[in-house]
Amino acid sequence: MIEYFQILCGIAIVFLSLYYYNISTYDFWKIRKVPGPTPQAFFGNFKEIFYKQASMSEHIKKLYDDYKNEPMFGIFEGRTPTLMVNDTNEIKNVLVRDFNVFADRGIPYYKRVEPLSEHLFFLESERWKPVRAKLSPVFTSGKMKEMFPLIVDCAVKLEQYLDKLVNKGKPIECRELAAKFTTDVIGSCVFGIETKALSDENSEFREMGRRFFEPCIRTTVRTAIRQFLPGLYNIIGDYLQAVGVSDFFIKVVIDTMKYRKAHNIYRPDFINALIDLRDHPEKVPTAELTDTFLTSQAFVFFVAGFETSSTTIAHTLYELAQNHDVQNKLREEIVRSNAIHGKELTYDIVKAMKYLDKVFKETLRKYPILPMIPREALADYTFESTKVSIPKGTKVWIPASGIHADPNFYPNPDKFDPERFSEEAVASRNPMSYLPFGDGPRICIGARFAYYQAKVGIISIIRNYKVDVCEESIIPYKHEPQALLLSPEGGVTLKVTKLSQLNGHIQSAK
Repeated sequence: MIEYFQILCGIAIVFLSLYYYNISTYDFWKIRKVPGPTPQAFFGNFKEIFYKQASMSEHIKKLYDDYKNEPMFGIFEGRTPTLMVNDTNEIKNVLVRDFNVFADRGIPYYKRVEPLSEHLFFLESERWKPVRAKLSPVFTSGKMKEMFPLIVDCAVKLEQYLDKLVNKGKPIECRELAAKFTTDVIGSCVFGIETKALSDENSEFREMGRRFFEPCIRTTVRTAIRQFLPGLYNIIGDYLQAVGVSDFFIKVVIDTMKYRKAHNIYRPDFINALIDLRDHPEKVPTAELTDTFLTSQAFVFFVAGFETSSTTIAHTLYELAQNHDVQNKLREEIVRSNAIHGKELTYDIVKAMKYLDKVFKETLRKYPILPMIPREALADYTFESTKVSIPKGTKVWIPASGIHADPNFYPNPDKFDPERFSEEAVASRNPMSYLPFGDGPRICIGARFAYYQAKVGIISIIRNYKVDVCEESIIPYKHEPQALLLSPEGGVTLKVTKLSQLNGHIQSAK
């Protein structure tokens, strides 16, 4: 009995030690007199996220709503103190004015278990800066114009594929449709290959996208352990990765680079930039340009460009299906443009579509893919408005999903209203109230590419088809709690009708 008692006492001591270790940081914000919700042992303020009871976007918005009258408030990600910054002036300090102090995102990555995690989004500032400088020219307006015909080619295939789907007379899951289109675009413009996601149901590229993004038990467990038990994740994380994804992308990138070098092939895409990077390692002295490192830079554009753009296209169609006045006005602009310039799209033609730009920006306002913008203090820092001081290493988040839905910035925020982005409306608003791609030097490098990729997809659909809600449409909107980024639960299923068929039915009725 004494031995059992000693064992029980030992177990109790271990659990108590873990408990007190876990809560030992929970006075961090009290000491600094920063308000915030009470954390729970082990979970901090993210119990709902751990149990998948809410999406990260919903959770960040709720926290923001509870404390939006405060310039900043403190939360805990597990036992890690994190400062939420609401004040727009302080947001500008973090993202722009004092960028050198907040140049890192503060998101840990695990090179051993995540081979393709050493990319621009995660890289610490020392390596990020030279790599960013080398890759940024790929996404200038000049380079985008060179690359634009590749996007248009994919849009032609989108129209052909959609014709086949519409002829079947069944509702269409538009997020999957958009995902196939963006897979083809990313494959062509980033990896320099034809992925055939639209034409081939067995496209290997599309399958890799599904494996990496689609919610499943593996993804749920991986996300939870990565976030709340990083030490354990670094040990067992390689068993939780999407099967075959890393090996597939490394082979694609390296084989393509070798083939082009051997045959002296130039193409205006991202692979060409990686070849140039490898040929001039002296320009990136802080990074070891291994095959895996180079592939990581392409992989992040697949992850970011594919997921964000396909979901944004689906969100746009979701809103247009419910707001026919907006859909009709957008189509009128596209038809006018076609009448003047012809149906062949160019970078400048798309850029000139002002109402399309408003629609696209309002979609990103209402559905920001990344719910918060993460940063980490690289030095001790004192915020000028509140005089709150944080030590080096403190995480700082900008709650984009909360700010985008704040009625103080956007009256009646649940309404889809593209006129929020008229020149007058934008000029009257603080620029830090709209952050779909972040801001400052570390703003998303591929933002321009994402804009035009998605806009071409939207044009190709709306100029030829009408979208409507149907019985399968999920209204009101539901968040997918297991997804890594903002994603609609159950997809976006809509009725899609070809305009020529619709006009024919109208004439017959007359």
